[in-house]
Amino acid sequence: MKKHLPLRKKLLASLVTAAVVSLVAAPAVSWAQSSDAALRGKAPPEMQITAKNTATGAVRHTNSAADGSYSLVGLPPGTYQVDAGPGTEKTVTLTVASTATLDFQAAAAAAAAPAGAATLEGISVTATTLTEVKTSEIGTNISLHQIQTVPQLTRNFLEFADTVPGMVFTVDSSGNTSLRGGAMNNSSTNVYIDGVGQKSYVKEGGVSGQIGTQGNPFPQLAIGEYKVITSNYKAEYDQISSAAVTAETKSGTNDFHGEVFGSYTGDAYRDDTPAEKASGNKAKSHEKEYGFALGGPIIQDAMHFFFSYEAKGFNQPVDITSGVPVATALLPADVQKQIGPTNLPFTEDLYFAKIDWEFSDRDRVEASAKYRKENQDGGYGGSTAQSAGYATKNNDTRIDVRWQHSADLWYNELLLTHEKAFNAPVAFSGGNGQVYTFGPNNDATILAAGAASPLATQNKGQKGPGIQDDLTFSNLNWMGDHTIKMGVKYKEVTLSAQDTGDASAQFFYNVAPGGTATQPYKVFFAAPTAIPGLSPLITSKDKQFGAYLQDDWVVNDHLTLNLGVRWDIEHNPSYLDFVTPPSVIAALNKPNPDSTAPAGQTYAQALALGGVNINDYISNGHNRKAYDGEWQPRLGFSYDLNGDEEHVIIGGVGRAYDRDLYDYLQLEQTKIAAPQFTYYFQGAGGACKGSPCIAFDPKYMNGVANLQALTAATGGGEVDIMNNNLKAPYSDQFSLGMRNKVGDWNTSATITHLEYNNGFAFTLGNRYPDGHFFLNGGQPWGNGVPGFGALIIGNNGIKNRNNQLLLSADKPYTKDSGWGVTLAYTYTDAKQNRDINEHYSFDRAFVTDYPTITSNAAAKHRFVATGTIDGPWGITYSGKLILATVTPYDGFYFPPGPFAPGVPSNIPVAAIPRGDSFIAGGKIFGYREIDFSGIKHFDLTRGIDFYLRMDVLNVMNYKNFDPGNGATSIPNNTLPIEAVINRHGNIVGVPRTFKFTMGLKF
Repeated sequence: MKKHLPLRKKLLASLVTAAVVSLVAAPAVSWAQSSDAALRGKAPPEMQITAKNTATGAVRHTNSAADGSYSLVGLPPGTYQVDAGPGTEKTVTLTVASTATLDFQAAAAAAAAPAGAATLEGISVTATTLTEVKTSEIGTNISLHQIQTVPQLTRNFLEFADTVPGMVFTVDSSGNTSLRGGAMNNSSTNVYIDGVGQKSYVKEGGVSGQIGTQGNPFPQLAIGEYKVITSNYKAEYDQISSAAVTAETKSGTNDFHGEVFGSYTGDAYRDDTPAEKASGNKAKSHEKEYGFALGGPIIQDAMHFFFSYEAKGFNQPVDITSGVPVATALLPADVQKQIGPTNLPFTEDLYFAKIDWEFSDRDRVEASAKYRKENQDGGYGGSTAQSAGYATKNNDTRIDVRWQHSADLWYNELLLTHEKAFNAPVAFSGGNGQVYTFGPNNDATILAAGAASPLATQNKGQKGPGIQDDLTFSNLNWMGDHTIKMGVKYKEVTLSAQDTGDASAQFFYNVAPGGTATQPYKVFFAAPTAIPGLSPLITSKDKQFGAYLQDDWVVNDHLTLNLGVRWDIEHNPSYLDFVTPPSVIAALNKPNPDSTAPAGQTYAQALALGGVNINDYISNGHNRKAYDGEWQPRLGFSYDLNGDEEHVIIGGVGRAYDRDLYDYLQLEQTKIAAPQFTYYFQGAGGACKGSPCIAFDPKYMNGVANLQALTAATGGGEVDIMNNNLKAPYSDQFSLGMRNKVGDWNTSATITHLEYNNGFAFTLGNRYPDGHFFLNGGQPWGNGVPGFGALIIGNNGIKNRNNQLLLSADKPYTKDSGWGVTLAYTYTDAKQNRDINEHYSFDRAFVTDYPTITSNAAAKHRFVATGTIDGPWGITYSGKLILATVTPYDGFYFPPGPFAPGVPSNIPVAAIPRGDSFIAGGKIFGYREIDFSGIKHFDLTRGIDFYLRMDVLNVMNYKNFDPGNGATSIPNNTLPIEAVINRHGNIVGVPRTFKFTMGLKF
């Protein structure tokens, strides 16, 4: 055979030089996040290595180098027969997004592979599952067996990610699901399915379509397995600042295989919620889920298909509770009747189809499509009555086509994508809504009823194509073995946002010990713009570029280095090309209308005294530039102490950039195109609680058009403006740990540190004439832009510091042993200057003025354990335990006055409420859950398996009260601060629930 070593040395040197030059000179792009596996190791020198997929017949080849090293990349996860010549055959299973090691000896000395069971759809073979250990990534694989057996509240495949240290999957009091990593928000995550990021560019939630929904991002029947990476991911991962999830979908095989299932639970099979027990009224509810999957050959060994469909029909119980229980009896009788149990209807249809074609032993073409359709009622629960809710259509379509080509020394993947995801809530009704408030400053909401806020009617989404190409060079030798990957991506996605409707108005009523006022003190509404050429629906053709270079360098049998760098840039015309309207600029430079302002002072001059240079926010369409500083080094190492993959030290450092959501950037335009207004009504003696102040007229309640007519005489609405030098949020991540293999157990212990910066938030731009933000304990809400409303300014400034200890131990399930266990413990010490989910921070002049306090994003201690065992009579038993201490509560302490000028009347504080005990011990837990499931299999012969399953969720019926939604508060304004949980409010998760499932596999 021909020697490749000299060629590889020259190729590596030229490749590195060219890559560095191109990265410096070219506008780079994001890259593919591969879910494929790679195999490397040692074999006899200059020998052909062959890997054949036992399920599909796909074959891949490469040649070992003169030193025996080899690398096979771009292998779809699955079971392979691998050989380095006759007599060396081994059968192994490769997991998603992993690089495993497999060494070969000469044929005469080849040893048999250890036994283990790997089951594919319709095929069962004996194989060894190769575990990736020589990587600096902090990550864990979720197997198909876990997905199919571990108890589950939802059919959201991401739920199993909470078995990974550092991850939290939440089902809130409305049944909506979310996933977050560490003490970061949900939007900082990204999910990659078959290498394609599912990022939401407009709304929160991380994944498109995952904000405020009970639905699933993908049909669970179509997921083969996935990997969760909590820190130190490689350079190929983009648009992320906390955790990455990379999943591989199922494919058809050479045998027809399929599955059909249906599950059900209802109010007859669950316990009462706390509010239902208090009221004696149990809301009707049900959960129906069903679906099927089918896959098989089109051309044996060459072309296969796979199709799945899943549906949901939910009626989720939810409780309407008073935000101020002591004031409930003071509400009008018809309003009080709206408090109590009710439900949230929801339906979802999920489709996925995939065709793969291996038209040669070097080429694979794959085409797939996903369609998601949801209809959901929401917006109510807690202190919002059902009448103030809305109905949401949530649709998501994605189409992907990829071509993978492999050669002896390189592998290329070309990917074409198209996405279309829209979320469109519409208020149940127009007209008048009522918000009842309590307290001396009307700062506590008792209940919102009637028509929903104008903000409830929206239409936001993203649509457009993308192209990316990834090139991998393998079997490169220079001071060790290198696998070098580089890629480029370009996306042109049209972002759309309509932020408000104009068919309703919300009137605010004061509730005092004497009862509810008959006249409102405030009204909020929206009106069509008077400026011609503007539409309430704003669009922006967003262009995204990115580039990366990754070198996985096996220096020797002990040391592996993962060295990478990436660069991203985004061009959003809606922000960059925006021109501040001349009427707004003129108003900012008008004389300050405040009666206490010095003679000749302009409004802009008052802002300047308060630290706001208005020129930093006025855009002429040319003075904003796309931020081009998103350089992201990703450096990691693993050191195998004995060279046997038994004890491996790992560590890394890296930077990862996310993005500013369009949901906030678009407000600069939509607040002008569809302005929102707040007017205060004169009370006794002509006093008002704010500005602008007008006399009340009953006609304002006889149609929103009467309110909208006010705007022509009293001026414009709120003014939202952005800093001209916005940057993207990012996190710097550091990790150090160790992986160990002890018998059948895999363990890991890791310390991570994350520093998050440049989070986006709005603050109040208004200032008193002397520049103060606080004066006599009050804030300048009445000092809005002359002729307009309040000035709201957008800046970067939210930051988070997160230290975690991540411990895990797992004994993977095998057919031979018949059992498997996972254990995950997370200790979190997190600080933040503002709630990472709060993008309106009006309690300080700037976000950077907030003190750093304990984060309310994560519990200090969290433990998750799962176990599965094959029992007698064909029954598989599984269990899951979740324990978490009480999540800290962030609130305010109000010191007694009087207050000097500039001194705030509130102080941000954090406190940990008293929780509950678990079996024994102190009252420290805020979340407790024990789930069990039993699956009985019936072999109907000829490969047909019928099964019955019962899940008992929250067996002990623990009441896990929602830490949000007004369920936690500071009852007494005293030091030291004490927070308490409202034990009559909504719960997260579910009460004790029995769920029944039946299915058929063939």
